[in-house]
Amino acid sequence: MHGLARALVNNMVKGVSEGFQKKLEIQGVGFKANLQGSVINLALGYSHPINYPVPAGIKVVIEEGTKLTIDGADKELVGRVASEIRSYYPPEPYKGKGVRYVGEKVIRKEGKTVQ
Repeated sequence: MHGLARALVNNMVKGVSEGFQKKLEIQGVGFKANLQGSVINLALGYSHPINYPVPAGIKVVIEEGTKLTIDGADKELVGRVASEIRSYYPPEPYKGKGVRYVGEKVIRKEGKTVQ
């Protein structure tokens, strides 16, 4: 077996035996996350809270209100959930606020200067 089929079968075996995990961190004043049943309630500086329903087969743990750990057996589903949560407020380059993967480097830009 070669290529895609081999990789998919390998991910299925690894997912059942070990599982997959993605970690996110939220940075910003007043930015936080709460888990209410199977819904993640995100406060990301908008005028309204964002409610994200957690799909079946995914386990989410929130520590300190700003650190999210996403666990599951399906690699594609774990990655999709992490990327959808990150897409609500990706890290911005000026202040560094937003939702980012743990260990992700954000290149900071210099703001405008008055001459």
